[in-house]
Amino acid sequence: MTNKEIGTAFRELARLMELHNENPFKIRSYQNAYMTLRKLDQPVAELEETELAAIKGIGKAISGKIRELVSSGEMEALEKYREMTPVGVRDLLGISGFGPKKVRTVWQEMGVESVGELLYAVNENRLIEIKGFGLKTQEDLKKKLAYFKLSQGKFLYARLEEHAKDMLERLQQYFPDARVEWTGALRRACPTLERIELLLGGVSSEEVAKRLEWPEITTEGNTIKALTEDEIPVSIYCCAKEEWGSKQFRYTAGADFMQSFLKAFPGVDFKGVAEEEEVFGKVKLPVLPPELREQEWGLVLAQEDKLPVLIKATDVRGVIHSHTTYSDGINTLPEMVAYAQEQGYAYIGITDHSKAAFYANGLKPERVLQQFKEIDALNAQLTDFRILKGIESDILADGSLDYEEDLLQQFDFIIASVHSNLRMEEEKATQRLLTAIENPYTTILGHPTGRLLLSRPGYPIDHKKIIDACAANKVAIELNASPYRLDLDWTWIPYALEKGVLISINPDAHSREGIHDIYFGTLAARKGGLTAEHCLNARSVEGFLAFAKK
Repeated sequence: MTNKEIGTAFRELARLMELHNENPFKIRSYQNAYMTLRKLDQPVAELEETELAAIKGIGKAISGKIRELVSSGEMEALEKYREMTPVGVRDLLGISGFGPKKVRTVWQEMGVESVGELLYAVNENRLIEIKGFGLKTQEDLKKKLAYFKLSQGKFLYARLEEHAKDMLERLQQYFPDARVEWTGALRRACPTLERIELLLGGVSSEEVAKRLEWPEITTEGNTIKALTEDEIPVSIYCCAKEEWGSKQFRYTAGADFMQSFLKAFPGVDFKGVAEEEEVFGKVKLPVLPPELREQEWGLVLAQEDKLPVLIKATDVRGVIHSHTTYSDGINTLPEMVAYAQEQGYAYIGITDHSKAAFYANGLKPERVLQQFKEIDALNAQLTDFRILKGIESDILADGSLDYEEDLLQQFDFIIASVHSNLRMEEEKATQRLLTAIENPYTTILGHPTGRLLLSRPGYPIDHKKIIDACAANKVAIELNASPYRLDLDWTWIPYALEKGVLISINPDAHSREGIHDIYFGTLAARKGGLTAEHCLNARSVEGFLAFAKK
């Protein structure tokens, strides 16, 4: 083992001990050992224990641990603290500028156990009110977390989209006579991506590689693989313009879709086709939107001439699921209303957290009534816009909602969501949701699994039972449009549509700008074949309220 590797082990031990609030003198000794070992020229692995102990800053106890580490590859003390600490919490210690004390605070006071959970907490402004944090600290941490997530091998679509737009524009500037488009999972708008993929027609891979100035570039035939200065993987496929359609069809298609397509049309030659439309024309099918080229059911829709007119972000008329400074939002109620109006929406549903969400400044009954009065006053001033009185009610452990019936009946609508006890077994978790769905005051089931993409899997539920129950009780299901959630997963939308369950594309906005997440929600909804007709908040405010009243 190198001095650096041995020193790193002591640094990790010191950080884990500080995380667990252990003896500060021992922590300091291990920190000093880390610094000493880094500066030594002679490999400590070659020294005798007596020689190690004689080095200033090492001593007998630490020299023994060094010898243990060198001889066995492990240090008992380090393994002990690793076992005491969830893997996700240990990952938090790797974030630059986010020390053990702060990690301990968010872990113990907020239950944060992964980088993704911390990033989500930051975006929901949960850290502002915690001692030792503030808005400036939170904003700085958000940047550090975004950088940290870059190293994990997968990326949120929302994180790469702007980079992809910049690359497209840059390649068009470099090669004005070429044809450049997105392709692959990026073009299908998959919620998570492994890379940015582009198709370039009319230019050779050698010419393209010469113009790029990224740190890592390799060329394999007509494919360029690169890593940008922002450490984002990129694949660029080059082809002749005469075969553009064939290549774009091939690279865009998901594996399952392509397998089904080839099985349905054996022997048909798709090579050398200039336009994608010609590929579909050869088999007498309408052109499938890229988002529907994931699985076989998209192909079946085309074969049966039942392709839907997919929803667009501009079809959404109401901002449902928004938070204000009454709970954990950054903007006031009037600010959220004004911004929604400016963006062209017809109504907004205010859904601050209910009282059980104490960590998010959830509203006690008297504050709910106070908010009702403010909404009434604002509505009295509006002519072509409506504010709806809603709440994001916690679903309690037994499936009940968070207020007494006399208050529940005063809301225009209620989103019922799970925020606590996320580690239930499937049967218990499913029953909890079923109880909430059967509550006559539940309008929308919020983020059904509680997942955080790339960070926290959703809690296990029986999706079919949940969707069936929503159909029976006339409850809509939220597609939480936060790019960190996109929950309900798009793969369950076809079953929901089959059962007649409406989907509500909700931004879960904790700031004015969060309203724009509706865009990402519609991208995911399109992958599931959602139309405006089957989207609850694509209805007028009258249509929305009619559904809410059941």
